[in-house]
Amino acid sequence: MIKLTKLNGDTFYLNPHLIERMEEKPDTVITMDSQLQFIVKEKIEEIIKKIIDYRSKISFYGAQE
Repeated sequence: MIKLTKLNGDTFYLNPHLIERMEEKPDTVITMDSQLQFIVKEKIEEIIKKIIDYRSKISFYGAQE
């Protein structure tokens, strides 16, 4: 899960495997595969970095077995 920030400052965790697309208009809108949308403070580049870090961690721990 990746930690993101809503526009009101609340944080939440999102499963990045379920993201269908991201757009900046100018706020970042994340559309999930269920078509549910989240508007967050983070820019797309920052979210991509979080996704890469998350997937690297789960890949590393999966390789330990």
